[in-house]
Amino acid sequence: MKSSRPILTAGSLLAVERFAHAAGSDRLKLALVGCGGRGAGAANQSLTADSNLHLAAVADMFPDKLEVGLKNLKAAHPERANVPPDAQFTGFDAYKKAIAAADVVILATPCAFRPMHFEEAVRQGKHVFLEKPVAVDAPGVRRVLAAGEEAKKKGLKVAVGFQRRHKTGYRELVKRIHDGKIGAVQTTRAYANTPLRTGLVRKPEMSELEYQLRNWYYFSWLSADFIVDNLVHGIDISNWVVGSYPVRAQGFGGLTEPDRNYGNLFDHFAIEFEYENGARLMGQCSRITGCWTAVSEHASGSKGSADFLSGREMFIVKGANPETIRKTPPDNPYQTEHDDFFWAIRNNLPYNEVDYGAKSTMTAIMGRMAGYSGKMVEWDDAFNSQLKLAPDITSMDDKPPVVPGPDGFYERAVPGKTIAL
Repeated sequence: MKSSRPILTAGSLLAVERFAHAAGSDRLKLALVGCGGRGAGAANQSLTADSNLHLAAVADMFPDKLEVGLKNLKAAHPERANVPPDAQFTGFDAYKKAIAAADVVILATPCAFRPMHFEEAVRQGKHVFLEKPVAVDAPGVRRVLAAGEEAKKKGLKVAVGFQRRHKTGYRELVKRIHDGKIGAVQTTRAYANTPLRTGLVRKPEMSELEYQLRNWYYFSWLSADFIVDNLVHGIDISNWVVGSYPVRAQGFGGLTEPDRNYGNLFDHFAIEFEYENGARLMGQCSRITGCWTAVSEHASGSKGSADFLSGREMFIVKGANPETIRKTPPDNPYQTEHDDFFWAIRNNLPYNEVDYGAKSTMTAIMGRMAGYSGKMVEWDDAFNSQLKLAPDITSMDDKPPVVPGPDGFYERAVPGKTIAL
């Protein structure tokens, strides 16, 4: 680890000197719950962040997913990711066993299970990296916030996978906005218009629940829909820039070309969020093939504007105080968020990203509610909603909350008719 490490907490930096640790006496054990691409990637970044960390246990619903994820980790870290067979757990209760074997836990299953897994990790007294989004519905968000408060009481460190908050260009540009370089923020814009992922073609031997779990991205009860899974990053940046959370949202969404392999999601949303101070966020996301692609964030104020062009490593201030921020070579925020997390663990620093992680997730859920219903949705109504998308699934014999009709298509929300909260 480096001799000093900047720690990001709620949008500010705290520089500290490294604590001394006796060699060999501070080895940490890591558990990975969810061995897909993002989970394995996060575990690789954790192992890269801390040279005295080793992978002690892995858990996944499916043995083949576990095998692939672990194989990739062993290739990158042959000595520290050599997990014995008796520490490789599968099935619905696998997470409890993996958590019990570790000091630090990565939770990277479909986010429908995140609240339950997080509660268990906190109950067992573990430091936790929560991949975003942290829940699929308001009851889940409230569970995560409650567990986050319990983690604070226990002195546990909790990171949430909003990696852009750990990227130098974002931090520098947000600081300039907060210092008044563009004046009072009036509007922000966030885009997540990206190509469509390939849906999983169902194999005859798969049960309906197994198919949905393996094709989780395309079912709202598992992924929260892609406004929550993808646009949530840009929404989080807007909340950070404005310094609060929206009080209401309205807008539209829909599906242009239904496909049996793409579950029950929409393929586009256009939502306007309003903050208490009158600022607006215009959020747009699309998966429609052949359309304009963009992943960026923007802010306009009384004295100028700011552009977060992360893909081009450009962070720009325009207006009365123009400036362009670049970092060469560019930093990897996926790695930096783990560097910051383990720095806090090693130095026993306060570190809990649950509040903004959960509330930015809730902002995106409110946007989905507006898009699904076609109605104006108020924050208090959304946050206090009792509607659960994710049921308590505990075995492969359970029935998923949505099933295909006789034509093989899944029922989707209909704006103007669907009750979304």
